[in-house]
Amino acid sequence: MSQEQAPYPLSLKGELTEPLSPGLWILKWFLLIPHYFILTFLWLAFIVVSIIAFFSILFTMKYPRAMFDFNVGVLRWTWRVGFYSYQALGTDKYPPFTLKAGDYPADLDVIYPRRLSRGLVLVKWWLLAVPQYIVVGAFQGGLGFRYGGLVFVLAIYAGVVLLFTGKYPKDIFDFVLSMDRWSYRVAAYAALMTDRYPPFRLGE
Repeated sequence: MSQEQAPYPLSLKGELTEPLSPGLWILKWFLLIPHYFILTFLWLAFIVVSIIAFFSILFTMKYPRAMFDFNVGVLRWTWRVGFYSYQALGTDKYPPFTLKAGDYPADLDVIYPRRLSRGLVLVKWWLLAVPQYIVVGAFQGGLGFRYGGLVFVLAIYAGVVLLFTGKYPKDIFDFVLSMDRWSYRVAAYAALMTDRYPPFRLGE
């Protein structure tokens, strides 16, 4: 199987858990304040770990496993919060306070790479990723996961439909999930967790 045919090293899942409360989504930003507070510090640590990993890859071609698992956990935690809130509004089940995988409707994992390229580590997170940053900026509203992009707009639209009909439009959910998957693949690539370039597609 060629690299293009093999599954991408980052897998992201999100299961729409119906029935959903028609109006709870309006308050989720408030309910998630504890998560936002913790994630602020986790992302600061994520950046520091990524810088250390940069030098480790440059000299040893390896991403330290404990650091890799930590950064995967930060991405996982971020995705669960996003899935609960305005990156999907896909569940009313409150996200757990953990970096570990578990029984939650949304999850994320990244396959640990045995070796990473010294050459790519110098350019992939800025030069090679620029086209991807443009796409993710349209999806998420900026370089990162700020609200305001197409994902947020469609999630709010789905929330309004849910408010008045009690149903989440399935086609909207599938489209939003695909954009989220693309965004997190770019995040993992830019964070040096894989050498495989994110595909320009919305599917798996």
